[in-house]
Amino acid sequence: MGSSYPTIAADVLARFQRLSGKRVRFLTGTDEHGEKIALAAAARSMSPQEHCDNIVQAYKELWAKLDIAYDGFIRTTDSQHEALVQEVLQRVWDKGDIYKASYSGWYCVDCEEYKDEKEMDGEHNCPTHRRPCQHREEENYFFALSKYQAQLEALLEGSDGFVQPASRRNEVLGWVREGVRDFSISRSAVQWGIPMRQDPSHTVYVWFDALNGYLSGLLPLADDAPSSSSSSSSSSVEAALAQGWPADVHVIGKDILRFHAIYWPGMLMSAGLPLPKQVFGHGFLTKDGLKMGKALGNTLDPEALVNAYGADAVRLFFMKEVAFGQDGNFSESAFRDTVNATLANSVGNMLNRTLGLLRKNYEAGLPCSAAEAVAAAGEEQQQQQHPLVAVCEQQVAAAAAAYGKLAPHQAVEAVLAISAAGNLYLEQTAPWSALKKGSDEEKAAAGRVLVAVLETARILAVALSPITPGLSSRIYQQLGLGEGALDGRVSWSDTAWGQLQAGHCTAAPQPVFARLDDTVPLVTEPAPGAAAAVPAGGKGGGGGKKQQQKQQKQQKPKEAATAAAAAS
Repeated sequence: MGSSYPTIAADVLARFQRLSGKRVRFLTGTDEHGEKIALAAAARSMSPQEHCDNIVQAYKELWAKLDIAYDGFIRTTDSQHEALVQEVLQRVWDKGDIYKASYSGWYCVDCEEYKDEKEMDGEHNCPTHRRPCQHREEENYFFALSKYQAQLEALLEGSDGFVQPASRRNEVLGWVREGVRDFSISRSAVQWGIPMRQDPSHTVYVWFDALNGYLSGLLPLADDAPSSSSSSSSSSVEAALAQGWPADVHVIGKDILRFHAIYWPGMLMSAGLPLPKQVFGHGFLTKDGLKMGKALGNTLDPEALVNAYGADAVRLFFMKEVAFGQDGNFSESAFRDTVNATLANSVGNMLNRTLGLLRKNYEAGLPCSAAEAVAAAGEEQQQQQHPLVAVCEQQVAAAAAAYGKLAPHQAVEAVLAISAAGNLYLEQTAPWSALKKGSDEEKAAAGRVLVAVLETARILAVALSPITPGLSSRIYQQLGLGEGALDGRVSWSDTAWGQLQAGHCTAAPQPVFARLDDTVPLVTEPAPGAAAAVPAGGKGGGGGKKQQQKQQKQQKPKEAATAAAAAS
């Protein structure tokens, strides 16, 4: 779940930007080189490439199940990626920012970095993986990051927005003020990697390699690239710049913040390339109030969740219940309660009972348009704005602002306020009573209530579609507005009131979301001792990308930190 969670969040952002009319490139992918990948492949009696191919296919299948609509999947073993890495490396080399030196220290294979003494315990265990680091002495090529100390400080001090949330910015600024140090960008003992052209006995350090995936991911695959004599000699970097770089945001785990907020900007400064506009460091997930780990038996399998509950439920829960940027907790019982209360009871109930009343009483279609429904009510209420129109306008604006600042939890709350208002309006007006025994005038007013609530449901479907694309499509289908995905059929401007027309026919009422059965066994068993654990709403670690991947039976390639690039 450590990889799925931020990728869902980036997908939500990308979907919103597409709805808003932006040209979007949403990239995800895998970082496939390095020592630990080679070791994992050997343990499976596979070549590293075969091992990576298997894992990549599994990721792509999972992303499809989770309704993650990426525009490009970065693989650091692709040929166009290697070409770009070589070009960036040459730029940095020509700048005089690479030198050869010896180094000795304590190295964590899983983190793929050397650890400071103060980071480890007395047994030299990695603080993340709780395993002994290896003491190594080697001669490598180093990048002169310290040369960019002043520029990095100026970047972080001069821009509140470069690293978000604010707590992460303060953390990174503290690291930089302590003094940045040069870091190794090559390995002589690791064969599974991109060879350095300047010294083929060395391969490029996995992080120098992987970070450039944000650039190479903008390039067409080698098989898709135009075949011309000039294409092979063209600049990969210039091609990436032409395709939308710099990225508007990198969405990454807080455990790899140092690489993205310090190393990567320094590399780009040296190469003379624009910096990403923002690096957003999300928090970790715990389960049942406890840090995730194999020893506790409480790892969280996203495939098991989506197979049992569907993509909409999984996406809704994690985007609603975890304040993005903070740590959050997963409990399957809370998951069921949240999803049932929101998608089944609130959203589904509002739509289903309104459609039922409509079909029973108005076989010929809607008795009036959405505009007429609220105009008539406005006259009766001395031209005051209709309450549902007011709520929709207010909450749609709040949702748009929240999506735009990577606060999906706030966006969900804003949109769900719309369904709450729709249900309240139904209870207050009780159209079923008027339709059963009211006067003609009362029945006409009841018809206007039904149309207003259905228009509210339509607006909600558009506003919630970045979070629950499947559910939103089903709502549109129930409203008689066409079948299939909403992608490309609607835009954010469709959240404006007034699209449903008089005489329009809706579909036969069907539940748009089946209530989750809380009597069946849990898909994920609580960890031993979880009942006594204190829920970790905003504190505690666990469950980050590398921590999660380490827990798998197979050592996976590191998922590349997600990037969503939206160009206006």
